[in-house]
Amino acid sequence: MGTLPDVTELRTRLENTLISYHNLEEKEWNVAKKSKDVTVWRKPSSEFSGFLYKVEGLVMEKPCRIVDYIRPGPYRLQWDSLMTTMDIVQTLDKACCVMHYTTAGQLWNIIAPREFVDFSYTTDYQSGLLSCGVSVECEQREPNCVKGYNHPCGWFCVPVDGGEVDGAPCSLLNGYIQTDLRGKIPQSAVDVAMATSLINFYTDLRKALAT
Repeated sequence: MGTLPDVTELRTRLENTLISYHNLEEKEWNVAKKSKDVTVWRKPSSEFSGFLYKVEGLVMEKPCRIVDYIRPGPYRLQWDSLMTTMDIVQTLDKACCVMHYTTAGQLWNIIAPREFVDFSYTTDYQSGLLSCGVSVECEQREPNCVKGYNHPCGWFCVPVDGGEVDGAPCSLLNGYIQTDLRGKIPQSAVDVAMATSLINFYTDLRKALAT
């Protein structure tokens, strides 16, 4: 792995970037896909030639437990159907780490498995949490994977007004994802894969939290 930029500067810039996405007006977004209880939007990314995706849905649990399942740690690999390996390669402090992970092939392997090395940062946000990340430069480690790159991504998780729905804890989970899958992939395949995987993310997460 290459040398990281100044960590304090990196996490400040990353947090501010995610908050700027979270504050974008509704008119900036176009609906990409909807399920019964999850909506995915997209807009052109300012970071690369692809799209920035926004996803939103309710999750029946407290923010701290939800984010424990999302950020790098012992839970993520157990439930995320897209992630095939995950290793924390460097712990910087209790809020920051660098992780290496691989993802499964998608769309009958039109999109081959991918490899990522990301800086990850989790911090307080309003009454909940923000867990965010960005890829860092490194040498490729997995010969059977294409090396992908995550531009600033993150998850905001805050309790709903009152903190409960029907007597159970409930949180609003918003994600912002802009992944450059690289390789030679039709843009239409990328769009289908990204929107579908974000909706599946909520399905898998809810099942894991319910157990």
